[in-house]
Amino acid sequence: MELEKFASSTQGFTRSPLGIIALFIVLVYGFASLVVGLGSGITEHVVPLIYFMVLFPVIVFFGFLWLVAKHHNKLYGPSDFKNEDNFFKAQIASVASLAAATARQYGDENVLNNVQLQEIVDVVSKTTRKLKLEKWKNRVLWVDDRPSNNVYERQAFEAQGIEFDLALSTSEALDKLLKNRYVAIISDMGRKEGPQEGYVLLEKLRSNGDLTPFIIYTRSNLLEHKKMAREKGAVGSTNRAEELFQLVMGVVSNGL
Repeated sequence: MELEKFASSTQGFTRSPLGIIALFIVLVYGFASLVVGLGSGITEHVVPLIYFMVLFPVIVFFGFLWLVAKHHNKLYGPSDFKNEDNFFKAQIASVASLAAATARQYGDENVLNNVQLQEIVDVVSKTTRKLKLEKWKNRVLWVDDRPSNNVYERQAFEAQGIEFDLALSTSEALDKLLKNRYVAIISDMGRKEGPQEGYVLLEKLRSNGDLTPFIIYTRSNLLEHKKMAREKGAVGSTNRAEELFQLVMGVVSNGL
């Protein structure tokens, strides 16, 4: 009877990587205890086993700390995500918004082809998003003098729980950055202030020691412009909605 209870209780542990690790630890430690307690004729090997039993929990503890610190996103199984309906709704909303943003870029009269749509689906499906406890880690500053041009892109992020503060100019952005902290900054390139105002803002931030991840969302997607943006300290530069989504969500998920 007790064995059946134990077997049924272990089923819950096998549903996640963390549970499997726990079962493995119990199994190894249990066998070691049985050998020491019930083994006969192993007097010569008792001391190494005792050392193992003493040191094993310490090694497991530090190993667990390393897993939590470096690979916490991999310690959960599908059953750990209770709101599956909300998760899929968020993914669908992000795909729809990115598709609308891409269609707008190519002209409202054009319909996305299967390749473009599949790229968007692939990018969103690879997103593993969990809201952070610190509010600033869920907030992005978007600098653009025409925010109406980015409505669909913001909707794609908002479906994932990202919030936005908007700034229409470099000075307004710097003012907001003095008062608030952000997980990332998205900026256009040319504004009323100048044709390379995105770089102006980036250089001012870096000269002030502000290392907030910076992504440029502009009309150009040339390789030389992408390279220049990275050389100046930006995470990346793009004119594609799905690539912007990938860059920003990568920063947010990794907590950079």
